Amino acid sequence: MELLYTNASVSISELKKNPTAVIDEADGFPVAVLNRNKPAAYLVPAAAFEALMEKLDDIDLARLVKERENEPTVKVTLDEL
Repeated sequence: MELLYTNASVSISELKKNPTAVIDEADGFPVAVLNRNKPAAYLVPAAAFEALMEKLDDIDLARLVKERENEPTVKVTLDEL
């Protein structure tokens, strides 16, 4: 048994027949693409993928802030910028 990270799934054959219909039926949610009843890929809507990329970027920036939190600071005025 394979763990799926979505409630919807489609076979590769079904996806090849009509990808637009699969996207429309997904109604904005991810779809697991199955090959021989095993997940081969996930079809993720563009908006969800973009939100995921933003979250990953936020996580990376938060890690960078944590790494630098104890570094010395440099005081500047707005005129110096």
